[in-house]
Amino acid sequence: MSGRAWFVALAATAVLAALPPHEAAAGDWVEMGIYLQGPHFKGQLPPCDLDAVLGKITSRFNDTQSTYWHSTLTIKGYDQIRETAFRPWASNAIPRRFCAAMAYTSDGSKHALYYAIGEDTGMIGATWGVEWCVDGLDRNWAYNPACRMAQP
Repeated sequence: MSGRAWFVALAATAVLAALPPHEAAAGDWVEMGIYLQGPHFKGQLPPCDLDAVLGKITSRFNDTQSTYWHSTLTIKGYDQIRETAFRPWASNAIPRRFCAAMAYTSDGSKHALYYAIGEDTGMIGATWGVEWCVDGLDRNWAYNPACRMAQP
């Protein structure tokens, strides 16, 4: 490339770099194409006491205890199920329903359970998903301290 071409390329780069950024812009024409139109959340989430939600928590807890901790501990039942918050953050955030309950385990003890049901957070974003924490049994400290990070 000749010296003149290098100079033109360098000048064009400097001019583009000096342009102000697009603050709060929704996106350029490429980003607004058919595939990138953004989320369209409806906020329709199952209730805290739905059997499918509690069944998913039970199944995953039992699998985690067996697979990773080599424990026979399982969840046997739930009590005092209640919603603690619904969409507590910004209106454009992923809709979540925060819940709390008491979980009864196979060793006869009870533990506080905190969980969040999120829209489009399930398998490949096709359905709702659940994140949960059983107080006292968060062995890898994913939601430490005392399951606080699983609450709103």
